[in-house]
Amino acid sequence: MTVSHDSVEPVTESTHDNSWSANLEKPHHAEERELVVAQARDAVDHTVAGNHVNLVTHGDHGHPEGYLYEALDATYGEAVEYEYVEQCGCGGHVTRVHVRE
Repeated sequence: MTVSHDSVEPVTESTHDNSWSANLEKPHHAEERELVVAQARDAVDHTVAGNHVNLVTHGDHGHPEGYLYEALDATYGEAVEYEYVEQCGCGGHVTRVHVRE
């Protein structure tokens, strides 16, 4: 099943001038990896330089190294630095993305 990105609530509508977390492990995220990547990019775009966003991704897609890191590199290059934090007890994964100043 393909989820219409337009029909899904955005991960944020605010620009965050602090460190924050984006929840990308809702049921509709489990259905479509492309939605996870698109909303991860939106979260990074809404994070002010010098801060970080914790991207909490759905466990159904596996470790984010297999799909998210390449997308972040392609979009942001050296503008961001990311690190894997941990796998949650629910099976999701946390990746911390630092937006460089």
